[in-house]
Amino acid sequence: MNKSFYFICLLLMIATTSCDSQRKNELLIERSFDTAIPLYENLLKTTTENLRNYPHSLHPDGSIKYLQIDEWTGGFWPGILWYIYEYTEDEKWKKEAISWTESLVSNQYNTAHHDIGFMMYCSYGNAIRFLDTPSYKEILVQSAKSLCERYNEQVGSIQSWNTRKSKGDINIWEFPVIMDNMMNLELLFYASKVTKDSSFRDIAISHALQTLAHHVRPDYSSFHVVNYNPDTGKALHKQTLQGFSDNSTWARGQAWGIYGFTMVYRETGDKRFLSTAEGMADFFLDHPQLPEDKIPYWDFNVGEEGYHPDWDYQKGMEIPRDASAAAITASALLELRDYVDTDKCHKYEQAAYNMLSTLASEPYLNIEHANPYYLLKHSTGNFPSNNEVDVPLIYADYYFLEALHRLQRKKDHTG
Repeated sequence: MNKSFYFICLLLMIATTSCDSQRKNELLIERSFDTAIPLYENLLKTTTENLRNYPHSLHPDGSIKYLQIDEWTGGFWPGILWYIYEYTEDEKWKKEAISWTESLVSNQYNTAHHDIGFMMYCSYGNAIRFLDTPSYKEILVQSAKSLCERYNEQVGSIQSWNTRKSKGDINIWEFPVIMDNMMNLELLFYASKVTKDSSFRDIAISHALQTLAHHVRPDYSSFHVVNYNPDTGKALHKQTLQGFSDNSTWARGQAWGIYGFTMVYRETGDKRFLSTAEGMADFFLDHPQLPEDKIPYWDFNVGEEGYHPDWDYQKGMEIPRDASAAAITASALLELRDYVDTDKCHKYEQAAYNMLSTLASEPYLNIEHANPYYLLKHSTGNFPSNNEVDVPLIYADYYFLEALHRLQRKKDHTG
């Protein structure tokens, strides 16, 4: 009898804890979307007059910084509109999402860089979740074909940037591949499933394996850029363009890796990718330089002994955070939690919630409308180039909203 009573009490305690957790999630999600909607209404009013100019950040004077249709962040704005429509179910957001998604149609033939996945899968890839439009699928397949034109069989990777001078002009990057490129592979997996053509999948897996071999260090930190000899496939240089130093760990690059390897594991079931995603996530979450609020500095090793940048750096300055790295990581962790054991599941889920809870509060959430357009503050684009430091960035908003939807879907599934 006593055992039965104890068991019932335990079940009630678990149920109460679960309900409390769900309610916290609901409040976090509601607060974030309620803050986002009027900001994006403002952004819509301004951007509608500039169709084909895609909101990216802010200029120092507070005006909107736009990028053109062929730049890497164009897909995030229509993707955000799809996320707002998914939350509100308001047809006006769907209409705008369709318009902005279709404005990118010419990018299906863009072969100038690797970012076609960001541009087209964040836009059209979200659209196909709501619209069974055959032309959208055809556009995504053509986009995948365009991305594959940058694949080199000898290297086994997709070239990220064209030949260029390296950081500090130390050498020439003939075939540079960056960690960010992992994010574009989801487009290839999609194309392979739609067309039944395994070549897309094969290229994605080859690229992921090369990234694992050359970008990921033994401690699961990561290089930003690896330069290959395009004729022999040999890795020539390993550097970190947007980080503090070549041997440091750039926070957003680490986030791209966690997200990318988690996604590749989902698509392949290959445990090598899962262990890499776990290792990179643990490096991020367990790093002694990760602040208590879980929003990383723009680089994990900035200013530390043993890390020497080849650019001017003022020691003692306040180190900027990167909210975008936290948003990307939180979204990745909410998927990674589904593939790991119970202890890791709890660790990743709690870390994701802590990051989102911080981002959904001051000083990160734009509650007071410090600017009239963007949801998150305090991201860092490229600190070494003094470009987009401590500013809102469109992709920070995108991955934050994606993470909130992943949190929402978990709540709906367990509720």
